[in-house]
This record gives sequence, C-alpha cells and structure tokens, in this order.
Amino acid sequence: MSIDSRQVAAGMLQAVPFARTLGIEFIDVAEDSEGLHAIVRLPDSGATHNHVGGPHAGAMFTLGETASGAVVLAGFGHLLDRAVPLAVRAEIAYKKLAMGPVRATARLGRPVAEVEAELAAGTRPEFPVLVEISTEGESARVTALLTVVWTLRPQ
Repeated sequence: MSIDSRQVAAGMLQAVPFARTLGIEFIDVAEDSEGLHAIVRLPDSGATHNHVGGPHAGAMFTLGETASGAVVLAGFGHLLDRAVPLAVRAEIAYKKLAMGPVRATARLGRPVAEVEAELAAGTRPEFPVLVEISTEGESARVTALLTVVWTLRPQ
C-alpha cells in the first residue's frame, strides 16, 4: 500500500477544521512492520492549556481522535466513493500528567483487507483504532491511551 502522508494531512485539515484550530501537526502516516500508523503532534500552547499548565484533556482527546482519523483515511481513503468513515465510540484513559508538546500514535486494530471484505459483503464493519499519546523528548512517557471504534457507512 502506497501512502502519501502529505495528502492525508491535507485531507484531514480540510475535512476537520478543528484540527487546524488546535494547531495539530501531521508528523507521519506510513506502514511499517506493525501495520499502518499515523503520528500527529499538539504543540505546547497556552491556548490549549488546562489549569495546571499542560495540554487540556479535551485537546489531548482531539489529538488522539485526529490521529485515528488520519490512519482511517490512509487505510480506507480509496473507498470514500462507496463509504463514509464515522467514529462510533471512543474511550480514553489519562495515565500521567502531560506537560509540553504531546504526540499521538494511532494504529489500526484490524487488517484493512478484513474490513474491506466486510464492506464488500454488504455489512457495516466496525474496527478499533488504538492510540497512544505521549510527551516528547528523552524522558518521553505515555500520558493517555485512547481507543476509537470506527465504522464505514455504505453510501
């Protein structure tokens, strides 16, 4: 599968203006030995801080959901003429206090071919996207885990 990460980033920023509002940056969208992934970054900005000076929980959720959307677009963008990707539900666990910029790494929880086969069979597939949100630098640590369940709604 060939992925144009710049095209995915541009598509996300056009389709989801809120990602632009928060200043989310697209770092990488690619396939590696573990499968398809997307990495996005929320810069450190007072406009997105909470009461203790780190990124607001809502901004971190949005970062993670944006990363999940990027990996969905990368995996299923070629199906947009037949199906609309929609987030069905999400669950986040905040593990540690985050300070400074944070990154979200999203990975598809099911193989693309398996989801495509369900869609082709006439069902509305659901699939998880697993997201790890972490701080940056040498002392990087996981600050939140997010699972977003997506579906492809046939058009």
